[in-house]
Amino acid sequence: MTVTIATLEAFSDAWNRHDVDALMRFMSEDCVFQTAAGPDACGTRHSGTEAVRRAFAAAWQAVPDAQWINGRHFVSGDFGTSQWTFTGTAADGSRIETDGVDIFSFKDGKIALKNVFRKARPNLPAAG
Repeated sequence: MTVTIATLEAFSDAWNRHDVDALMRFMSEDCVFQTAAGPDACGTRHSGTEAVRRAFAAAWQAVPDAQWINGRHFVSGDFGTSQWTFTGTAADGSRIETDGVDIFSFKDGKIALKNVFRKARPNLPAAG
């Protein structure tokens, strides 16, 4: 089994449905998720299925209407990328709209590493 562009499209769709069970079916047993922000050079590293599951679910707790739109995906062997625009509403009501990219490593047809990079853009005023 290999990861394809269709795989990354389905992974993105699961993010937009906020379906953590579906997301985890794409991840390897020893998966790693590196966030866009955090105290380390890599952001924050979450290792293993339970830690990654909790980190994925936390994204929707922080931004309940989170969406990743305008996806463009690329796969070459055990490497891939997804380009997207992240949108949502912050806790203070301000709007988030910023571009980003996921860099993936694949192992045995699953995502072994999801490494997120996102533009640092100030939030937009609340919709009024």
